[in-house]
Amino acid sequence: MTQDEKTKLRRPFVVMEAHRVQLKVALLLLLINSVLTQQVVRLSSRSEFSALLDLRSSLGIRAKDWPRKTDPCSRWRGVDCRTGRVVGITLSGLRRTRAGGRNPRFAVDSLANFTLLAKFKSSGFPLPGSIPDWFGQRLSALQVLDLRSCSITGSIPSSLGNLSGLNSLYLSDNFLTGAIPLILGQLLSLSVLNLSRNSFTGTIPSVFSSLLNLSTLDLSSNFLFGSIPNNLGSLSRLKFLHLQNNSFDASIPVELASLSQLIVLDLGNNGLSGSLPSGLFSNLTQLKYVVLSGNSFDGNLPDVLSSLPALRLLNVSSNKFTGVLPNLTAFFNAAGTVVDLSDNYFQGPAPSNTGTNVVVNGNCLQSLPNQRRLQDCRLFYASRGLIFDNDIAPNPASLPFLEPASISKKRVTYILVGLFGGLGFIALLVLVLLLVLKLSKKGNTDQRTASMGPVPGGSTPPPKASVNLSDLGESFTYEQLLQATADFSDSNLLKHGHSGDLFYGTLEGGFPVVIKRVDLSSFRKESYMLELEFFSKALHQRLVPLLGHCLEHENEKLLVYKYMPHGDLSKSLYKSTNLEDDGLPSLDWITRLKIAIGTAEGLSYLHHECNPPIAHRDIQASSILLDDKYEVRLGSLSEVCAQGGDNHQNVITRLLRMPQTSEQGPSDSSSATCAYDVYCFGKVLLELVTGKLGISSSDDTNTKEWLEQNLPFISSHDKEMVAKIVDQSLIVDEDLIDEVWAMAVVAKSCLNPKPSRRPLMRHILRALESPLKVVREENYSSARLRTTSSTRSWSATFFGSWHNSSSESANIPGNQTNREGVSGLKQTSGVGSHGSGANELSSSHKRLSSEIFPEPVDMQDIERQEEN
Repeated sequence: MTQDEKTKLRRPFVVMEAHRVQLKVALLLLLINSVLTQQVVRLSSRSEFSALLDLRSSLGIRAKDWPRKTDPCSRWRGVDCRTGRVVGITLSGLRRTRAGGRNPRFAVDSLANFTLLAKFKSSGFPLPGSIPDWFGQRLSALQVLDLRSCSITGSIPSSLGNLSGLNSLYLSDNFLTGAIPLILGQLLSLSVLNLSRNSFTGTIPSVFSSLLNLSTLDLSSNFLFGSIPNNLGSLSRLKFLHLQNNSFDASIPVELASLSQLIVLDLGNNGLSGSLPSGLFSNLTQLKYVVLSGNSFDGNLPDVLSSLPALRLLNVSSNKFTGVLPNLTAFFNAAGTVVDLSDNYFQGPAPSNTGTNVVVNGNCLQSLPNQRRLQDCRLFYASRGLIFDNDIAPNPASLPFLEPASISKKRVTYILVGLFGGLGFIALLVLVLLLVLKLSKKGNTDQRTASMGPVPGGSTPPPKASVNLSDLGESFTYEQLLQATADFSDSNLLKHGHSGDLFYGTLEGGFPVVIKRVDLSSFRKESYMLELEFFSKALHQRLVPLLGHCLEHENEKLLVYKYMPHGDLSKSLYKSTNLEDDGLPSLDWITRLKIAIGTAEGLSYLHHECNPPIAHRDIQASSILLDDKYEVRLGSLSEVCAQGGDNHQNVITRLLRMPQTSEQGPSDSSSATCAYDVYCFGKVLLELVTGKLGISSSDDTNTKEWLEQNLPFISSHDKEMVAKIVDQSLIVDEDLIDEVWAMAVVAKSCLNPKPSRRPLMRHILRALESPLKVVREENYSSARLRTTSSTRSWSATFFGSWHNSSSESANIPGNQTNREGVSGLKQTSGVGSHGSGANELSSSHKRLSSEIFPEPVDMQDIERQEEN
């Protein structure tokens, strides 16, 4: 083949390759042209840029979030612009510098310069102080004002009534006081009004009937009183009405029947009375959640409730309803529906087809356990002039005639049945006592073979929980949470928890949350139900806030929590070095001590302020969550367990004159699982001291070996030894190294192999609050060490300290049990209902006693004392 022929053959390929290159070049040019011609929104107002810098300075926002040398519209987190002007500012999720964090204030005067500002969101970003009066005068373009959980005080300024374009006003979870201003009735564009969890007093303003665009009205958890205004029935677009946890009285106005779009009606825990209007629920076909519990309603429960097609929760517990149970057959076995009729006075035969989703305890029903006493039912009905059907005697004429002989035979039969029944009961009781004796011996054997600590006392199944949604935050739709998590995408998955998968989500308006997705086909139903039950009764600033829930799906339940910017301790103990963030390679000692005290406060609340005591049962670094200020919020609450089982065992043991097991707590009030919390907390303290990650999350052989190797370096008589195990990244001076030493001593006491030798959590809290008193003389500020004799019994020191403080325990806030069965809630120093914005609860404990953590001595000395 000649060269010309070869050239002719190659020519088509060369042409094709040239065309291909030309096509690539053309595409590249188009891409470059599109980038160059794209309009980049930049801040065009110099006065607004100066105002942003002033806001950055007054709030102490760190440079990493708002870098000075970049354009705010494109690079600053939470700043939204349109046509070169600022139209939205979101402080939620931003972090302050250390100086700003030490002195947070409601210092937002610079906002007055943003004349086009439509959204200001600061949910979860502390702004201690009152709302400025000029808000309603200078921010005339405002459409969304979100100040949830910002530690705001004072009252609502009347100037907010001038914000005619405002459609969403969120002021929940603060410390606002006074009456709800009438001028809010002028906000005719308002769609959402949330004033819950504050300290408002007075009545609901009747002018609220003018808010015809309102879809959500939440005034729950305040101190409002009086009757519910009849004219609320004119709010035809209302979907969510939350008035629970107030002091409303009188009856429900029948005018509420006009709220045809209503989805949630929550009037629980008020003083409402009277019967339910017969026509109240006829037109409310969209209702999903009806909560009327904790009131004084009486009369019959309307049958129309059974015809509501969308109903998923009906809670009328703790009222005075009478008569026979309504026809709720449609709900008895309906999947995903909860019906709570407990603690009323329903009478007659119980329905034979009630499912596990229907609670009827505490009534006057026939042939059912856990009902009221017959005498109480008779008195209740008689006092109201009502007929008690269960008390109607049979007609004597209808009884068959009995011969005397047959009567005598029947008497003999009854006597024999009673005699043998009594003997059988005695035999059964003996068997039970023998079984308890066997289990007690087994428990002692297991304890002697344990090398470090007992497993949590959670082998028994948790009790069935009765879910009450009246205090469990907002009710979200599945579509809302689906959108918030990008359809539960893998990119939003935070981790696979032991009770559900955790996803990061962003609600409407950019509010960050964490959503737990509980697939009932993979996880136990009891876990999420117990968690809901726990949150409905326990409220404390050291518990992660539950913001809401979605229970509308049969096999999938969703719980919504407040997002913690710093994640958990396991992820925050070490952080990357970043000069712009002013960060250290690891958490400094002050922050570590703060985390230890915060965790101890949460556990002390569970162990000593709740009645009955509650064990967490999953204390580890991953369950200690940290907000933007490294304040502790305890998470992983699906395993919490009310204590009391071991106390019953101790009673039986004493009756049999058996020696008590080592599971018992030293004060005779803490059982094995509370002692296990103390043991796990000791491992957390060691993580903070040594920087050794993973100690608290594992009980494997390697962890036990590590503890055996390092615990001997901790001694209350030798500070130099502990330096060998202290985290090398910590930078501490002479005073701080004494605090590190003290925390190590506390940790070692928590890790005592015998549960009865471990300190109580309230003693641990006081020790961490005054760590130098653990290793120094109490009356001196110098570094002189204690000279307590090593032969002094640790047990004697401990019990002496406990006896000295027992007289003051009655004065600790929260020791009185409230109506929910858990002590120390809203009445506790005024902080129980205000989440992260509350004052530190520990301050009330610090002043109650000078009791300091007892000094542990060597185990050989303890054994020697016990032998003597």
